[in-house]
Amino acid sequence: MLEHLFGSQTRLKVLKVFFRDPARAFFVRELTRALDVQINAIRRELSLLVKSGLVIECDTPGNINTEKAGASLRKYYKLNPDSILYPEIHALLLKGQILGEKKFAKELAEKAGDISLLLLTGKFTREHNVATDLLLVGTAKEKTITNMIATYEKEFGFQIRYTIMTEVEFEDRRHVMDKFLYSLFDGEHIIVKNTLLDNA
Repeated sequence: MLEHLFGSQTRLKVLKVFFRDPARAFFVRELTRALDVQINAIRRELSLLVKSGLVIECDTPGNINTEKAGASLRKYYKLNPDSILYPEIHALLLKGQILGEKKFAKELAEKAGDISLLLLTGKFTREHNVATDLLLVGTAKEKTITNMIATYEKEFGFQIRYTIMTEVEFEDRRHVMDKFLYSLFDGEHIIVKNTLLDNA
């Protein structure tokens, strides 16, 4: 697994967060909250990544209100795109993410219930203009889905927004040209399973 290549699970989690939004700067407690990892572990990994040249300390981002208590004292970190490690690490993480997402989609299709339509979008396709990442249509095993998503959220390093509909609700919304559904099919999406639509 990738954590063996990168030396630790925490380092892998931190790198996944950075490479998911390469231009963004993060502060320590933000990473601690997002990854549910102790602050000392985050600081240790950031220190190692800075020494490697892959991550650099940077100024407070322009969209941050520095008048808020403590905001001006935060140390921010971001990826260094000029690092010789950048392209190789990026390629490894991308390959690992693709494999992980395929495994997630396969497991959902097999275990989520009697699902007639399973669609991935949002964070899975880098589509920013939709309100969900996952659409499941059919008779769903909601507890199974919730548990599965919680597990994969930890692996992927991001929150998965999901929507469950019955076939009746889906057809009703489809026939009235529902804006939510239209946005999913109009944007970048991947249909993992489909026994509901002839031409999706």
